[in-house]
Amino acid sequence: MKARIALVSARAARHLDEDLAPLLTALQQAGLDATAADWDDPEVDWADYRLALLRSTWDYVPRLTEFLAWADRTATLTALINPPAIVRWNTDKHYLGDLARAGVPVVPTRFVEPGESATEKLERFLAEESNAEWVVKPAVGAGSKDAARYGRGEEQAAGRQIGRLLDAGRSVLLQPYLDQIDAHGETALIYFSGRFSHAIRKAPLLRRGTAPTSGLFLEERITPRTPGDEELQLGERVLAVLPFATPLYARIDMIRAADGKPRLLELELTEPSLFFAYAPGAAGRLADQLRAQLPLLSR
Repeated sequence: MKARIALVSARAARHLDEDLAPLLTALQQAGLDATAADWDDPEVDWADYRLALLRSTWDYVPRLTEFLAWADRTATLTALINPPAIVRWNTDKHYLGDLARAGVPVVPTRFVEPGESATEKLERFLAEESNAEWVVKPAVGAGSKDAARYGRGEEQAAGRQIGRLLDAGRSVLLQPYLDQIDAHGETALIYFSGRFSHAIRKAPLLRRGTAPTSGLFLEERITPRTPGDEELQLGERVLAVLPFATPLYARIDMIRAADGKPRLLELELTEPSLFFAYAPGAAGRLADQLRAQLPLLSR
């Protein structure tokens, strides 16, 4: 009898997840019985599955407490990958502070917390940073939703966005806009069980004067990329300092600073796009890793 695997998605994301179809095909070719299921569907009995793989649960941001409770509950019924401890840590970008303290070169990041003054924190950030532009985004967010790029002279507009997020009880990140991204784009390295699989290039997303998106994510322009040695070294360094065992899948997003060195932008361990369409064989590699996991599971 084939082991049943759920690829966990969301109603609002199913038609947007370009990884679902190739992964379903690869799992079936690997002899596994895989189906897609929405994380919040009350009709799904997660105990019917040997394993539930988080894929496109992209509507969790405004429902984070509910989503984390679902992850904890589901992990008692089946093997949830990646596990709840990783999900809880990774869905809040305060993890960037953890990684910076562990010695990872991270894009400089300041946090503004609910109850703090948006104006004072922004003024302090701008006094400490020499960059002409900066980015405001929520600590809990996905797909660049609610993120925006500002420049000198737009302090009031940036302050209003920070204030709106704080008033909603959301922590905020302030980061300098590293303009090397305009020429080189963003590099995303994808790993399965700690082994490098493939990489893609994302074109710059945030533009001055553009309001934060109201959709699940900004439309991305993606191309394949062969990463450089320094990018691969940064990817290995990030994985080496994680406060838990190596996850089954990881996407490590990085951009280059003014000195040309890569800096970690984000670490995606919860529901990242894995861009199978740009790397022939990648879906099969993940399917093979999942199949290898099954004998290790207690269920």
